Amino acid sequence: MKKIKNYLFKNKETFAKGLCFKKMFLIFVLFSWFGCVYEEVLMMSVDYIKDGTFNFVTKRGLLYFELSPIYGFGACLMIIIMLRKPRKKSEYFWLGALLGGAFEYSVSYLQQMFTGTTSWNYSHHFLNIGGRTTIPFMLFWGLMCYILITKLYPFFSKEIEKIPYNLGNIIYYILLIVISLDMFLSFSACIRMGLRDKGYKPLTEYGQFLDKYYNNARMKKSYTNMVIK
Repeated sequence: MKKIKNYLFKNKETFAKGLCFKKMFLIFVLFSWFGCVYEEVLMMSVDYIKDGTFNFVTKRGLLYFELSPIYGFGACLMIIIMLRKPRKKSEYFWLGALLGGAFEYSVSYLQQMFTGTTSWNYSHHFLNIGGRTTIPFMLFWGLMCYILITKLYPFFSKEIEKIPYNLGNIIYYILLIVISLDMFLSFSACIRMGLRDKGYKPLTEYGQFLDKYYNNARMKKSYTNMVIK
């Protein structure tokens, strides 16, 4: 037990120092989880305002983990772009708004192109852009970017670097492996669902596996907003 404790905590080297991949991956996981919780709480609040009842509906973007990768990817993208060179704080808002809108639009377009599905449609919203994002949402992303760069990232960056080096590496590799597997399974199941809806038969045993265990009913349980186009 003492050897294990020494291995986990004795190395004084700084874990995930600077703007490195390990830190960005942990930031991705954190904000993917935050985004998922945010959407779930938001929907519960909307339902409560409408009819006075709390209805929990999962808003995760993966089949198993309570994560919404679009938020994690978006946060990492903003951090990398905003911090690659010195900027005025006002730029965090306006560049964040443009970047957030472009990212949301691109993800919606790519999801529909590769999987034949969509997870949101803002066609009925005010000042929408192709139904994939809206000007008010872009301003919201700008505000979130400002808060992320000036408050949240500095805090989480310091906390991540406080993790003991060897312990941090163990956590990192475990999360990297299991979340990567979940992402691969989730995205391939979405692609297969779109192909299945168009009448394409599976060409591999993996496709047959997806059709058997991840049929449309199973997928709908995890992706409550997803619509096949």
